[in-house]
Amino acid sequence: MKNHRIVVALGGNALGQTASEQSRIVKTTVRPLIDLIEDGNQLLLTHGNGPQVGMINLAFEKSGDNIPFPECGAMSQGYIGYHLQNALQTEILRRKLSVPVATIVTQVRVDPDDPAFEDPTKPIGSFYSAEAAQQIARETGWAMKEDSGRGCRRHVPSPLPQEIVEIETINTLIEAGQLVIAAGGGGIPVIAEEGGLKGVPAVIDKDFASAKLAELVSADLLIILTAVDYVSISFGKPEQEDLHHVSVDEIKEYIKAGHFAPGSMLPKVNASLSFVESGSNREAIITSLSNAQEGVRGKSGTRIYC
Repeated sequence: MKNHRIVVALGGNALGQTASEQSRIVKTTVRPLIDLIEDGNQLLLTHGNGPQVGMINLAFEKSGDNIPFPECGAMSQGYIGYHLQNALQTEILRRKLSVPVATIVTQVRVDPDDPAFEDPTKPIGSFYSAEAAQQIARETGWAMKEDSGRGCRRHVPSPLPQEIVEIETINTLIEAGQLVIAAGGGGIPVIAEEGGLKGVPAVIDKDFASAKLAELVSADLLIILTAVDYVSISFGKPEQEDLHHVSVDEIKEYIKAGHFAPGSMLPKVNASLSFVESGSNREAIITSLSNAQEGVRGKSGTRIYC
């Protein structure tokens, strides 16, 4: 079996809802990842931060200190990265392996003209009444929208990633044989201005950022971990069919037919496509954490190829 350079995208919801819960959960989470290393593969790890960055933002909001959202993203990268790094190092030592682990606080450049900035769609922070939301919008300029019938929340844009700012550092660590944790939560969104980079209040989709990272480090495989073992068509219906090996052309037809939910599987499929089509001999796997090793071995999961 060929050894691969693999970017693994771990969902933020798989890490728990509190600091103590996350610290406990990651000890189990990292075991299938170290299994991949024991098989001879080189890993880079990314992760979501939805619940965690929301908690950080809410804590500052309640304290009366509305810290800028990019800083909340940076805090979540350090907080989650610390727990993952510690758990990975512990498991590596337990198995008597020799793999250094490093977490990189990662900025991701986005296009200031991305259409997403005209239509903020990602809810963050507290719920407010319609009147309170209107007042907040007047005072801050935030986009306040109704969310799921529970009140109004601040919404921020979700632009596409254009560049991983710290890619040179990441590549240097990879070439030195380190297990790198990077682009947490999709990365801290920044835009290029004269003289430097400026953080912007936005949320970059974790799977698209993972695909961009996988492209820039010349990975062989992108593994997007989710709650199910396979991507399915006709999901939840009697005729549901799990997809195993599926070509780019086939998956595009399934997208056109509307088989994948926009807020769930569709972004994962589109991110996989963007990586697979970014170079030759690149493949993506969408599966569950417990099936990651079997997915790389070709025995489980949905593998997308050109």
